[in-house]
Amino acid sequence: MFEKERAELAESLRRKGIKNEEVLRAIGAVPRHEFVNKTLWHLAYNDSPLPIGSQQTISQPYTVAFMTEMMDVKKGNKVLEIGTGSGYQAAVLVEMKVRVYSVEKEFDLYKETNRLLQTLGYPVATRYGDGTIGWNEFSPFDGIIVTAGAPALPETLKRQLKPGGRLVVPVGDRVAQKLYVVERLNETDFAERVIPGFKFVPLIGKEGWDN
Repeated sequence: MFEKERAELAESLRRKGIKNEEVLRAIGAVPRHEFVNKTLWHLAYNDSPLPIGSQQTISQPYTVAFMTEMMDVKKGNKVLEIGTGSGYQAAVLVEMKVRVYSVEKEFDLYKETNRLLQTLGYPVATRYGDGTIGWNEFSPFDGIIVTAGAPALPETLKRQLKPGGRLVVPVGDRVAQKLYVVERLNETDFAERVIPGFKFVPLIGKEGWDN
């Protein structure tokens, strides 16, 4: 179901500048319609965000692809996702043969998405809690992706990166953010790249917004 639409979506992302073939293959493989309400299935393969309840959204496919490409993960890498949301981003990473650990702060969304990922056969380790403090028991990570906008770079997440690992996180106010790509060079040094023009729901937690 929707195989043609998935292929067309992946091709449209290629035209928009996504170059990583593994990312494009994963986008073309994940059934995005399964991650939204059935009433929105006709919109599932548009390149746009959609509501998923709990005042959350499933991200625009281009944003998912771009952030995944910026993280530059490889098969077998270990990735921490902050904000499980619908589960779509996690599914894309699993399709890339990445080990995914994901934290969600909305309990109802956490339960529903965890059940969906299991049903669809995506082995994601999920946890309910404050994602801004990461998941230290399984650190360090090859990549960390944050799917909500933070008021500042979360220092705890930076410390949970492996040397060579990348943190991809939107940072700004509640209206708009810039995407920070932070690479850990060694135990003490980090390099940053900043890309403007993003908009996410607020990241709530100890190292995010209060509410």
